[in-house]
Amino acid sequence: MWIDADAIIKAAALVTALGVLGGVVVSLYKASERDRKQSEIIKEIMDEQSLICYGLRGALQGLIEQGCNGPCKDALEKLNKHLNQEAHHNDL
Repeated sequence: MWIDADAIIKAAALVTALGVLGGVVVSLYKASERDRKQSEIIKEIMDEQSLICYGLRGALQGLIEQGCNGPCKDALEKLNKHLNQEAHHNDL
């Protein structure tokens, strides 16, 4: 059996094609892992922001109970509206 130029070209094309396919698979895997990690980070941030919003809501409610009505009532109403909209938006 003789190895001629045509056989070498076909073997090189096969190795190149396998390399490209392997690179695509690795790239897709890395992208999915990066997306998963970002989703986890975003969920942690959203949980933290929820705690901050509920703490702010409690502080505003306490100020209103102490008699600070003006901007505190407006802020509490807007915060309650926002929290309700987000609660229903996230249920979908």
